[in-house]
Order: sequence, then C-alpha cells, then structure tokens
Amino acid sequence: MSEEKQKRTEIGEIGEFGLIDRIESTFDATNSSTLVGIGDDAAVIDGGDHVKLVSTDMLVEGVHFDLSYMPLEHLGYKSVAVNVSDIAAMNAKPKQITISLGLSNRFSVEAVESFYKGVKYACEDFGVDLVGGDTTSSPSGMIVSVTVIGEGEKDKVVYRKNAEENDIICVTGDLGGALMGLQVLEREKEVFKTNPDMQPDISAYEYVVKRQLKPTARMDVIYELEDVGVVPTSMIDVSDGLASELFHIAKHSQVGVTIYEDKLPIDEVTYNTAIEFKLDPATCVLNGGEDYELLFTISQSDFEKIKNLSDVTAIGYIDKKENGHKMVTKGGNAVPLEAQGWKHF
Repeated sequence: MSEEKQKRTEIGEIGEFGLIDRIESTFDATNSSTLVGIGDDAAVIDGGDHVKLVSTDMLVEGVHFDLSYMPLEHLGYKSVAVNVSDIAAMNAKPKQITISLGLSNRFSVEAVESFYKGVKYACEDFGVDLVGGDTTSSPSGMIVSVTVIGEGEKDKVVYRKNAEENDIICVTGDLGGALMGLQVLEREKEVFKTNPDMQPDISAYEYVVKRQLKPTARMDVIYELEDVGVVPTSMIDVSDGLASELFHIAKHSQVGVTIYEDKLPIDEVTYNTAIEFKLDPATCVLNGGEDYELLFTISQSDFEKIKNLSDVTAIGYIDKKENGHKMVTKGGNAVPLEAQGWKHF
C-alpha cells in the first residue's frame, strides 16, 4: 500500500497571520506567570506588582531594508524604534533590549560600529538599555533581530481585544509618509543604476524619506495619555498599514469599524508625492506600512480629555460587528474597507 502523499501548503497561501494562528493553536501556556502569549504586540508576563512585556522583530536585508540607500546608522536607530513601538502599543514603557546580528564578510568592524552608533542614539531617545545579544556569520547580507523588554502597570496595559461599540477610533501623527519615502528612494536607486554619475536630489522629499529611513516610536503620546488620565480601550501600532491594523482590532475585539476619508491624517509632502507617483493619497494612508504611529480606541467619555492633544486625530468609531468594516468617502458613500498593506510572504 502506497502512502498518501502529504499535502504541502505554501506559506503564501495562508500568509503571516495565518501561520501565526496555526502556530498559536498548538501551544498552551503552562506557567501561571504567562498572562498573554502569541497574538498581541507583545507578550505579557506577571512581574509581581507590575507586568513585564516582551516583543521581538527581525529585519532582513533585501526584504526589510536596502543598504544601497539605508545608512547603517539609520538602520541601527530604526531597529530599536520599531521594537519600542510594540511596547508603546501596549501602553507600557520600554526598559531593555537585546540585539542579535547575522553578518556576511562584506561588513567591516567600522560598519558594525556605525550600526551601533544608531542603536545608541535610539537607546538614549527612548530610555532603554542594551543588555546583550549575539553575533554570527551570515552566508549573504545582514540580519538584525531585536528583542525589547518593557514594563507596565497591570491595570493599564492595553490589548487589541477590548474595543467596544461606539468607542472613538484615534490615530497619532500622519500616515502614508513611509510608503512614499520608499517610493522616492526606489526611484532614485533606479536612476542611479542607469546613470551612476547622476546624484540624487531628494531635498523636496526630505520629510517622507525620513519617515522611511528613521521612524520614531510614539512614546511621547503614551506619556501624554498618562498625563491626561486616559487608558485606551484597545491599541496597536501601524506597521503593516492602517486598514490592516483596524482589521486586527476588529478581529480581536469582535467588532466592526467605520472611518471617514476626510479625517485621515496625511502630510502635505506625502499627499503631493502620492499625486506625483499617480497614487491615490487615501490608499497610501490606508495601506502604507512602516509609519509606526499608534492606532487606538477610547470611550466617548474620554474624548474631552484627548481632543486638544496636538498630534492625535479622531478618524471614526467602533461599529457593531454585523455592520462590517467600512470607510465613508468624502462624497458621503460608505465603501467596504480593504486591507492591502505589507505582506511578508
């Protein structure tokens, strides 16, 4: 009797989050100190009178960054910032990081020192300590893996799962800039490949290029929310695109979402660059990743407390689950919201 051939499932068929769901379904927490495991921006571990939060991210050359236009110092800074953002998204404070590097033989000691110079700047900006890591050889390219450890109060840690009907949806800063910065950098790279004597002029795109090369984690907003006495009902950081993150909150909270196109925050440079590239600015806001802004919901009773915060915009509300996910256009039409953000596979 011949054995039935085992079915091969390509990762791309189920995507990153489908893969995470399958892995999560096979593991159960057996330690009482594990409060939250796989499925949020960070794991939550009981620390006695407080909780510890742990999150990790991997950045791979050729997938997440291109060293033809990403300075190593900026990469060091960004590697820390994107991890700190996960702790911010839980309404907690980052404390320590570890960094592991995979390096091919094309990297010199001076190159590694440049990377860690950016790491040091980020550690100073976000108040975290570099406490360890690992370094190994890589057959090609560079791999960066960062783990961040944070700390929070048990009753103030915010998850994706507690948004409730009629909560107000808010987002920090502006969106779409990192995507447009990437478009500019990729265009200039192609121009340079065609004519190496042509020096790129990106002065008009400085804002969006910085959004791509050196994003920041919005710890400033976490401190502002603390100052005004607001604990969001749910929160996530915008790494894969606004629409995608809204879907995560909706899925975990079992709710629907309604947002308004005319409320979406977009910088003038981002808007103009999108038009130049013949892209719809609203689509860039909804689906552009790597902005690392915070998306959160608050109860209506807290709106008066946050309405004067300079860098927070209310963009919609939490709806009933059966009403689905939609955006009300500038013309007043309700259209289904689609998530077309970054896909890892």
